[in-house]
Amino acid sequence: MNVENTSQEKRTRPKPGERRLQILQTLATMLEEPGGERVTTAALAARLDVSEAALYRHFASKAQMFEGLIEFIESSVFGLINQITSKDEDGVRQLRAMISMLLGFAERNQGMTRVLVGEALVTEDDRLQERINQLIDRIEASVRQAFRSAIAQGRLAPDTDHAARANIVVSFVIGRWSRFAKSGFRRVPTEHLEKQVAVLLS
Repeated sequence: MNVENTSQEKRTRPKPGERRLQILQTLATMLEEPGGERVTTAALAARLDVSEAALYRHFASKAQMFEGLIEFIESSVFGLINQITSKDEDGVRQLRAMISMLLGFAERNQGMTRVLVGEALVTEDDRLQERINQLIDRIEASVRQAFRSAIAQGRLAPDTDHAARANIVVSFVIGRWSRFAKSGFRRVPTEHLEKQVAVLLS
């Protein structure tokens, strides 16, 4: 009987890669909870029913756990941006799709939204906020390129300032993310989306 129990434990014990993913998923879930309290490694370990030492076998620090979440955001967002730009050459439609995707991503990934707006990173390593800033800069560069395409295609006026307009769009997106997080995820970022996008791209 003891042998059976041991073999059963071995079968149910997650593999290293699975445990890493489980830790990140649990961290993201905890960031979604009302109140927005700081997530500690002790609370994370308790939620997973493991020791804090077990967490550090998979991540060298809590900062590295947050880096894992940021990597997920980067790969998801830029993978979707690449899909948008490769599927449709029309600059205005690219812009509409990007704005919708960025707001929809936040709506589907509430915990990630707190990372994107820096709320979850206030007491963490400064390099995490720097990485988010770089991510936002890359998003703005993609939006600028879509504005350039729209202008070159005659879809927007030739005197349109693509850099200024891209900055306005990204500021709008960040504002909607922030309101979503600060409202306890009650004010969804896609609220009134169509009318607002029409104004942004007019």
